[in-house]
Amino acid sequence: MRTILPFVFLTLFNFGFAQEKFDVAAAEKFQKELNSEYADAKTSPLTVEDLAIFKSLDFYPISEKFFVTAIFVRTENEKPFEMKTSTDRKPMYVKFGEAHFEMNGKSLQLNIYQNIELSKKEEYKDYLFLPFSDLTCGKESYIGGKYIDMKTPKGDTIVIDFNTSYNPLCAYNHKYSCPKVPLENDLNIEIKAGVKKFHD
Repeated sequence: MRTILPFVFLTLFNFGFAQEKFDVAAAEKFQKELNSEYADAKTSPLTVEDLAIFKSLDFYPISEKFFVTAIFVRTENEKPFEMKTSTDRKPMYVKFGEAHFEMNGKSLQLNIYQNIELSKKEEYKDYLFLPFSDLTCGKESYIGGKYIDMKTPKGDTIVIDFNTSYNPLCAYNHKYSCPKVPLENDLNIEIKAGVKKFHD
């Protein structure tokens, strides 16, 4: 069983995370690089059958509406917990902080997590994990939600660009073990941004 070390993040770690203003070109670059990852047999999570006919992932139109600067609240003294996954694997995570923002007149909150094991590695020490689901999931988007890779913010705000949200690898291949979106990160709103579902 393959685990979900964020291989996408390996390529995209230095891309887009320091961005403070909405940039269409940055989101377009994200899509292009993600497509390149999925088209390459060495890095693609796709099955052999799907890879043979793969042309492109299906993305929502890039929109500034889904680029938000959230208030970041660092949560201290949180206890590590076992994150549920699509398999029996239970990696250790800790709630690192909270992002508070408004969208469509609604006040929303998302918890941001840190993988304990990854945080011990120099190249991942600033890596944060934002899994979420919304009202498009199970319809236009993958039923299991989506992920956003982030870096530890240096101040009291954090940028969330939903245009750079992507599907868990389980959306493409059952061989992967993927963290499930915690219930507290299920948004009662449609986030029409990022990658759409791959299969009906």
